[in-house]
Amino acid sequence: MLAVSQDVGGPPDVLKIIEMDRPVPTVGEVLVRVHAAGVNPTDWKTRARGQFATGAVPPFVLGFDVSGVVEEVGPGVTLFSPGDEVFGMPRFPHPAGAYAEFVTAPARHLVRKPANIDHTAAAALPLAALTAWQALVDTADIQRGQRVLVHAAAGGVGHLAVQIAKARGARVVGTASAAKHDLLRRLGADELIDYRTADFGALRDIDAVLDTIGGDYTPRSLRTLRKGGILVSLLPMDPGFPAGLAEELDVRATRILVEPDHAGMQAVADLVARGQLRALIDTTLPLGEAAQAHKRGETNSATGKIVLSVVV
Repeated sequence: MLAVSQDVGGPPDVLKIIEMDRPVPTVGEVLVRVHAAGVNPTDWKTRARGQFATGAVPPFVLGFDVSGVVEEVGPGVTLFSPGDEVFGMPRFPHPAGAYAEFVTAPARHLVRKPANIDHTAAAALPLAALTAWQALVDTADIQRGQRVLVHAAAGGVGHLAVQIAKARGARVVGTASAAKHDLLRRLGADELIDYRTADFGALRDIDAVLDTIGGDYTPRSLRTLRKGGILVSLLPMDPGFPAGLAEELDVRATRILVEPDHAGMQAVADLVARGQLRALIDTTLPLGEAAQAHKRGETNSATGKIVLSVVV
């Protein structure tokens, strides 16, 4: 099969198309013919430093988000059969190898792709949507009528978090540049703050904050919370995380790292099937142009997700 691999860490041009052996599913796994693979910030950060967070070093194949068709099932798998369309985020944070024509995955790291979206749209969802779901639903337990502040609301996680919060009946406040406000209103945001010209720190009585930025955003966001409110940070390794300030303000603050989650993926798929959640696609490129996809991602100017098309 064809795959995108790298032998060293470095700039996007270290990514090369190679031929390698097709993987074989073992007990509890399925083999998926990849139709599309999502591109995430963790991909280009891993590429640049030449090492996964788990310690895996080159040569390796990047990519976690995958959508495709089950080609083969391993022993013990009952959830899927060959021909099923599936999507998910297998193995994270361990290497999954989604930038390839085939990938193996634990069966319960995948769910069936909703019929109302194609593989490109599905591949844009798993890591970012699961992150938003696990932060807002599993961790913050947001409820109808609560006020939720989403930072970088037009970003890969942020624009999905806006939609998930709205689907839960929350009132959503988002920070984003003014040029993206109309788009975010269409996605359901109730109140928008241009971080370039206004201070979100003036907000009060927020029930939950999704902190995608860190730095001074974290202590400023803690002060917007009501007593007992919660801030969920997506920067689990942030050394400056102000846990003491949260205790002083009588609010909660925690950090999460997304993990494979069959129930969460099914919840995401159900929202998609009901038309309550969709990923914005910024750019779609063929597998052989993975380097260009990374260059686009590293500009931080993309609105929505970047996807590699594997099977056209």
